[in-house]
Order: sequence, then structure tokens, then C-alpha cells
Amino acid sequence: MTMHMTGPVSVDAMIEDLRTLVEVESPSRDVDALTASAKAVAGVLERRLGGQAVCVESPGGPHVRWSGGGDPRVLILGHHDTVFPLGTLARRPFTVAGGRVTGPGVFDMLGGLVQAVHGVALLEDRSGVEILVTSDEEVGSPHSRALIEERALACGAVLVFEGAAEGGALKTGRKGCGTFAVTVTGRASHAGLEPEAGVNALVEAAHQVLAVAALGRPEAGTTVTPTVASAGTVDNVVPARATVVADVRVATAEEKDRVEAGFAALTPHVEGAGISVRGGVRRPPMPESASAGLFALARRLRPGIEGRAVGGGSDGNFTAALGVPTLDGLGAVGGGAHADHEYVVVDTMADRAALVAGLVEAIRNT
Repeated sequence: MTMHMTGPVSVDAMIEDLRTLVEVESPSRDVDALTASAKAVAGVLERRLGGQAVCVESPGGPHVRWSGGGDPRVLILGHHDTVFPLGTLARRPFTVAGGRVTGPGVFDMLGGLVQAVHGVALLEDRSGVEILVTSDEEVGSPHSRALIEERALACGAVLVFEGAAEGGALKTGRKGCGTFAVTVTGRASHAGLEPEAGVNALVEAAHQVLAVAALGRPEAGTTVTPTVASAGTVDNVVPARATVVADVRVATAEEKDRVEAGFAALTPHVEGAGISVRGGVRRPPMPESASAGLFALARRLRPGIEGRAVGGGSDGNFTAALGVPTLDGLGAVGGGAHADHEYVVVDTMADRAALVAGLVEAIRNT
């Protein structure tokens, strides 16, 4: 396969752009911060690729779109929001040392975004390429999902630039994921004078924690993990309210349906207690079949590259569920997503950018 390319990748230029993006902090739900971040993303896109990057306003902050023109053939998908609150940069500034780049958001997923842009920049012909960078992936993509699905269907192939799996592996499958909240209502009373007059929401919540955990089926790839609980007001009052939150991961649509039905069927154990449930598996599973064709193209370009199904979700779950071929984990090689030790391996950045260019060319030639 012969590609008409503009020249070699400049790692220094990639690091310069990564610094630009990291130093504009972009915590999810902070619309003012995300507006500034979107402008920075648009600036990088226009500087490296030409044309015009359009900011698409949403209640969760602006998304950024860029098109190379022509009939859409491939959607490059990423996000510019991060999990880190304002002020993290002062404590953990952008740093390049020891062959690693560190700083808030470098691995998830600003490093991958920069690699994608510089990969497309390698191509003399950028027609058929669309880039969509959303502002709310870290909080479930409530305001970008419809746009993501629309552009995925229009393009017919999706490359997702979330961080690579361990060792640089591509992500060929993802579990569906969601959050459920079980709210228990009881009745308050004095814990010393007349505890029997109350309905103890905390005791009921203890029953529900066990019932929720029992919905997991690890042998089927299903995990149901109680993660957050709260109850009560003061230490001498029978608690009238409690909540239990659970993280859910499923590998199949059948397990999604079973778990959702299980939450809907929860019943009280303590007389007089009430239960309500909200939530669901918002990101459907991404089956490995969705990535098979694109992964084969990647293996042709990089024979040693590995693929791996992982537990975490991404916007690729949405596009795969539509039947659109989707390959994930094309972003930065490194680790520490959502953690203080987050990093990107500098020596891998140029090759991952070149892989972007090769995949785009291969998709357009199929």
C-alpha cells in the first residue's frame, strides 16, 4: 500500500500541541472550562489540518467537528473533557521527562487526540475524514450520543482514540456499562426511646447491598459492584433514608437485560420500607465482531500489534451497537487513566500517528 504523505511526524510538534491542550483544563460539566478547551482543540485542528473546525454547542459544553471534505468514509472519535477538577494542573503540571509525558488528561485522552490529528496531517489527501471531539464522554455522553451516532452512520467506520490497552494493544471489544442507584425509604424515630417506631432504612440497605452484589455473574463477564452507600443523619435517630450505588459491566446484550430486570425486581425485606431504582446500562456492549475487519487492517499495517477486549466503556460502544465497524484503543500508549500517575510513552507517539494515516488510507481503499 502506497500512501501519499506530507512528511515525517514531528514528535516535538505533537508534544507542543499536547501541552497546549493539557494546559487548558477541561473538567466534565464545567461549561466555561470546556468552552476554552474546545477553542484550543479547534485551534490545533485548524493549525495542523487546515480548513475550519466548528464548535457545536451543547448543554454539557461545546463539541468540535472537522471535515476533510468529500464523501464521509471514516470518523475519528475522541473527547476533550477530563475527570480532573480545576486546579489539578497547578499540582501536577505538564512535564516531559524520562521518556514520558505526564499531566492531567495526557493518557485519557488528549495524547490520543493529538496523535490522531498528526496522523491525518500526514495524508496529502484528507477527503472522507471527519473528526469529532466531544465534551461529555467522561460523564456518559448524554449530550453527544445522538451526534456521535449520526456521524458514525454517515461515515461507515469509526476509529476511537482512547488510550491503548496494556502494552499498546488495541481495544477490540468493550463491556457495556452503567450505574444503578437504589434508594430506600423508611421512617425516623428516636433510636433510644422508641426504635421500634421507626423503619430502619440502613438495615434495609444492607439487605439490598447483598441482593445487588448477587446479580453479578463473573463467569459470564458480568460484574455488579456496590460502590457508594449513604444513610442516616445523626447517631441517635433511626435512619429514614439510604442509598446504594452500583457499577455494572456486562459483555452481552442478554446479560444487560437480565441485570436490568434484576434491579427492577428488587423488593424490601424490612416491613414498611420502600425501594426505588434508577439508572441502567447506558453504554451497550461493544462485541469483538464490530472491530474484526478494522483490526485485520491494523494487523496488516502492524503485524505484531495485539487486540484485547476490556471492561471499560467508551463512545465506541454506541457506534458498535449500531453495527458500524469500530476499532478502539488507537490512542496513546501509556497508563494511569484517571490517576495521578497518568503518562504517555514518548517513543510510541510517532508510530501511532503513522498508524492513523495507514488505517485511514486502508479504509478509503476498501
